Amino acid sequence: MTIYETEVPGVGHKFELEIDGDERLVVIIHHDGKRDVYRRPDPDADSEQLFSLTGKQARQLGSILEGAYFQPVELDEVEVPLGESIIEWTEVGADAPVVGQSIADCDIRSRTGVSVMAIQRGEETIPNPGPDATIETGDVLVTLGSREEHSALSDLVED
Repeated sequence: MTIYETEVPGVGHKFELEIDGDERLVVIIHHDGKRDVYRRPDPDADSEQLFSLTGKQARQLGSILEGAYFQPVELDEVEVPLGESIIEWTEVGADAPVVGQSIADCDIRSRTGVSVMAIQRGEETIPNPGPDATIETGDVLVTLGSREEHSALSDLVED
């Protein structure tokens, strides 16, 4: 990611961060500590203001983004004993073709390649559900599989 810094006379400093393609996130830090955050979809477009922050709010947000409160695992960098497999949570949509079917009837493993390790249904967790477990709207399927297999599951169970 490239970051451009420019002094804005009488105002403060402007930072532009390249996000995707030509899209940029623009942050103006005023001399009084106020921060204005803008989004510019392409170089020829006007910037759209997203929000403003006080200096204290900006430092708190920066701490969160930096990982001071929670440090996520970067899946592209982590090595796990599961090889290419990862664990994902996928919510079943209201119009999913698997709603009302058992795990065996909808044949999730053969159709997608993932293994259903648990079903979260509201406050209830069904660990290691059997083939007769019925899938309901709003269930969260906890599954093990590759990214491609999880993508196939998402196509099957999301609206």
